[in-house]
Amino acid sequence: MIETVVGAIAGPIFKQVQKAGGAVVTDIKLREASCRYEERYGDRHGQIKIMPGLMKEPVPLELVYTTVKLLDERDKCYFRTEQELEELYRKVGRRNFQVGSDQRLDGMDIASQEQFLMVLGGPGIGKSTFLRKIGAETLKKNGRIGRGLIPVLIELKTLKASDIDLTTIIAQEFEICGFPAAATFTTKALEQGKLMILLDGLDEVPKQNLNTVIEGIENFVDQYGKNHFVASCRIAAYHTSFRRFTDVTIAEFDDDQIQQFIDRWFSSELDCQEQTAQQYWKLISSDEHKATKELAQTPLLLTFLCLVYDRGQTLPSNRSTLYSDALNILLKDWAAQKRLEKDDIYQGFHPELEKELLADIAYHSFKENQLFFAKAEITDKIADFLADTLDAPKRMDGAAVLDAIEVQQGILVERATNTYSFSHLTIQEYLTALHISSHWDTLGNSLIKQHAANDRWREVFLLIAGVLPAGGQKKLWHGLERAALVKATTSPKIKALVEWANIITNTKHQSVSSRASALAIASAIASASDIAIAIASASAR
Repeated sequence: MIETVVGAIAGPIFKQVQKAGGAVVTDIKLREASCRYEERYGDRHGQIKIMPGLMKEPVPLELVYTTVKLLDERDKCYFRTEQELEELYRKVGRRNFQVGSDQRLDGMDIASQEQFLMVLGGPGIGKSTFLRKIGAETLKKNGRIGRGLIPVLIELKTLKASDIDLTTIIAQEFEICGFPAAATFTTKALEQGKLMILLDGLDEVPKQNLNTVIEGIENFVDQYGKNHFVASCRIAAYHTSFRRFTDVTIAEFDDDQIQQFIDRWFSSELDCQEQTAQQYWKLISSDEHKATKELAQTPLLLTFLCLVYDRGQTLPSNRSTLYSDALNILLKDWAAQKRLEKDDIYQGFHPELEKELLADIAYHSFKENQLFFAKAEITDKIADFLADTLDAPKRMDGAAVLDAIEVQQGILVERATNTYSFSHLTIQEYLTALHISSHWDTLGNSLIKQHAANDRWREVFLLIAGVLPAGGQKKLWHGLERAALVKATTSPKIKALVEWANIITNTKHQSVSSRASALAIASAIASASDIAIAIASASAR
């Protein structure tokens, strides 16, 4: 009879219980309970399904799991000023705000080395997935971690009682699977250090229970310190360090991880025949989609991008629509799917108003060539916005709003002590475009004159063209055309593009080609070397 991983650990414990006068457990009953426990873990924690509107069926964790890399400290830049971070970001020269240590450690290696581990990270970075994978590896006979341990995963958001009894909660996991004398078995297993206890989502605990839960966990760890513990928490919500835990942060995906995820996602027999993964990687790695690829550094948004590509075998030509959907995932869908209790601050502070606030912050900081900003500065901007906006709640504290946005959605991220940035430059650029399109009549002409030839504004102008209504697109086109004509005297390439665009816009497809021409002109003004790409892209529309 083949012995299960759980059975091999539980058997000796039950024999000790029996010798002490406890219940007799037959080998068959033990095997049945052990098999049921492993199957139940796989059923509950071995499947991934997010964004139900796009994802019809769950995907096996083992199929898409991508190697997690950890930073061995929160950030080597934690005590830098916003000016120092600006200089460091521009020196690095890549679209990634995580400008701290480049030293990345294999997540599973660290989890196997540390007996008490706290895994930190932003929303959608893969904390819960990582904990579930640790449990799955523990159940393998030749797994990378936790040999001789039984995994128990507890979703901390379910702990709503004021009195937290973790021993009883763990015993219930075994009892459901038919373990005889589950309470006695649990106590013995804890005393002997035979459990891998996975505590997922400290940030998801209701506020009124948080202090009780933290105290209960620390007392539990002290009482049963022979076991292994891995906990997770959003980094913005981690205000009280657990005494015995080593803190690590999940790093954003690098190119290798993005490619590994794509390869795993498109690994069906048909996808392999069609080389779907290779085609998608080539597309998302192109210059045209470098801003989109930045979103793929977050696993949640990479999953969304894979679902979008799978649906049409391409990415939308109007990236504004794509980024709008990505922003809504962060603003609304993710918290709703995880059934998180929203902060009190969100009563009366609806998503569209929050989007308007974020767009206001994005525009004014981007206009000043500012990617990092001080906490005091951003809280003042929030307070000013709330005071000047008619339908905004009037008695909100700017610091409380900032904290809620950071913890709940991670769209604004603390990169150093009291220094913030947007989660992605792509998100800041899209929100900037959104603000400008809403105030086009007052901002449009001056921005074209000031920034049409500025490469830093290239993506913003492309996004503006995607969100403006038809009348605004025509104004954008004429403004960019005038700017292009000024530049044409020194750039034959741009002059050629303007002549081409004029021919195109005189055809019967004027409304469509006007947008395409504006996109092409904006692209070419920013970088004459992009002319071939701009013409090909516009002609294809």
